[in-house]
Amino acid sequence: MKQSKKFILLLPILCLLFFTSVKAQKIWSLEDCILYAYENNISIQQQVLATEYNDNILKQSRMDQLPNFNAGLNQRLAFGRALDETTYRYTENRRTFQSTVNVASAVTVFQGLQQRNTIQQNEFNLMASLQDLEKLRNDISMLLASGYLQILFNMELLEVAQIQHETTLQQVERTSKLVEAGSLARGSLFEIQAQAASEELNVIEAQNALDISYLTLTQMLDLDSVGNFQIEIPEFGDVARDPIDLTVEEVYQEGLGLLPRIRSAELQVRSAEKGLSIAQGGRSPSLILSGAYGTGYSDFNQLLVGIDPENNPIWDDYPFWDQMKDNRNIYFQLGLNIPIFNKTMVSTNISNAKLNVLNNKLALETAQMDLYKNIQQAYADAKAARRKYLATETALVSMEESFKYTEEKYEVGLVNAVDYNIEKTRLTNTQSDLLQAKYDYIFKMKVLDFYRGIPIRL
Repeated sequence: MKQSKKFILLLPILCLLFFTSVKAQKIWSLEDCILYAYENNISIQQQVLATEYNDNILKQSRMDQLPNFNAGLNQRLAFGRALDETTYRYTENRRTFQSTVNVASAVTVFQGLQQRNTIQQNEFNLMASLQDLEKLRNDISMLLASGYLQILFNMELLEVAQIQHETTLQQVERTSKLVEAGSLARGSLFEIQAQAASEELNVIEAQNALDISYLTLTQMLDLDSVGNFQIEIPEFGDVARDPIDLTVEEVYQEGLGLLPRIRSAELQVRSAEKGLSIAQGGRSPSLILSGAYGTGYSDFNQLLVGIDPENNPIWDDYPFWDQMKDNRNIYFQLGLNIPIFNKTMVSTNISNAKLNVLNNKLALETAQMDLYKNIQQAYADAKAARRKYLATETALVSMEESFKYTEEKYEVGLVNAVDYNIEKTRLTNTQSDLLQAKYDYIFKMKVLDFYRGIPIRL
């Protein structure tokens, strides 16, 4: 009795937790899938790292224009014969302690504009890397759209199979009554039962296909498991209501200036051209300005403080900070380096850079040709898919009327079960064909929109 009271008290809490869990369950739209992939896909993350790497290279090339600045501190303990760097005299049979401090800086004043061209080349490389990242995102978006539409197709296919199975089960019940009343032979019941069993198998196969399509999409998203993964079911309406008014040339011209693959290839050409300018800069003289400051201390060094009456020098200890002050040395240097002969290295670099420019131009031309061919194919596929969808839609209307007429005749015994099953199978096949044509057309149109630079949405 006490347990029953406890259960009654806990029941509202359990219900609240259940409905909260159901409410919190995420329904994934295609946009949700795409955004999730953008943030979690490993290939995208790798491309992001490659982009950041190119950004670091660009930043470093800009910093290379600045002077370098370095400092050094040396402490040396020598025994026996050693050179004293503050006096440039050799010590004999003694221990010597020396300290030196130096600061140096250098800057390239001119080097055939190589630094400036390197910066511009790295800018193009970074922009090309960003376009490659966008291309990868687009490719993954297309894969996700295909997987998403496959789930929607399998959902509707399962629904058709279930409806057909339910209809046949109803006919089994009617046929059984007619057989019992003596209006039909028992063979008709066996035939309609066989049809019901076959359609039950179709339901199972459709459910399996749906489960596999869910698994495929979750694997594309790199989710741990399918679990309670569910997708949002959009409203498509009349998908083929509007004709395809665009031409292949119009789609091509739109995609030419928008698609990341083309933009990346164009930027690679410009990068290669800057690479050629860098190689040609190797023929130019380079002008480098440098300077340094240094000082030092040695315990061997002594300070001359006077002359004794016999004209002998009088030496005293030379304090550390006095030496550091007196031994200061500063220099500035302007160096000119003129390339005369470097084993044809410069000429080879220029020749290779020219070849790289030609290769990237061919890659750009190939990308443009492939784009035009792909758009031609996508345009033809979309046109064909629309015609197939409209034709199948018309055929389904006729098939439904035909089946309705056959069903009415079967119920009054004018048609046997074999003819009824044949007509029902034809209807089911036509319904499946229409679903396949519908989602095939939707996907083909999304491909065509993709080439126009339109984001993938359902």
